[in-house]
Amino acid sequence: MGRTGPVTGLLGGSFNPAHGAHRRISLFAMDALGLDEVWWLVSPGNPLKPTAGMAPLAARVASARRQARRSRIRVTAIERELGTRYTVDTLGKLLRRYPKRRFVWLMGADNLAQLHRWKDWRNLARLMPIAVIARPGYDGAALASPAMAWLGKFRRPQSSLRGPERWSAPALVTLRFDPDTRSATAIRRADPDWARKPSNGLSRNGRYRDGVTHRPITGDAA
Repeated sequence: MGRTGPVTGLLGGSFNPAHGAHRRISLFAMDALGLDEVWWLVSPGNPLKPTAGMAPLAARVASARRQARRSRIRVTAIERELGTRYTVDTLGKLLRRYPKRRFVWLMGADNLAQLHRWKDWRNLARLMPIAVIARPGYDGAALASPAMAWLGKFRRPQSSLRGPERWSAPALVTLRFDPDTRSATAIRRADPDWARKPSNGLSRNGRYRDGVTHRPITGDAA
């Protein structure tokens, strides 16, 4: 029996912190691909990123919730509940947990440029379609990457993800829109203490309801 539920985009990352560009590309992807919603998968810890300078999970979730207000974006730390560290494992478990949902993996061109370093990246691409969103300064590296050399064989027009064949994978779609130069790195450099400020939206008790599982998100683990 096929997947007939909501069409859900998945955007993973550290969100250290979340910012307006995350929101903008998510809303753009919703419109371009006909998505019902986008889930922001706030990672407990990215294996490819250093832990130094990584804010606690609760602070990163708070920044994501603030950016996701009044939209069809759902903020989740479900990876911690699933016990996964690698994207391929997370996506596999999400497909099993939500058998009716139709998923599209959203990623920036910067991640495509290093996708060949990810665990079982070819198997990841076989799980669901991938939509790559342009990011300033990374398009050249993405096009020349080992992952693109393989994924390029499965490149599809944007319109193909709106048809019945949209759920076949591997499938790669590239999305173009006005680049947004904001980055979490620049925000951290300008304001190293962002995670401790009340304006970040961190609740007094550090507790939130997960936007997907509806279970409490607690703790200060990065």
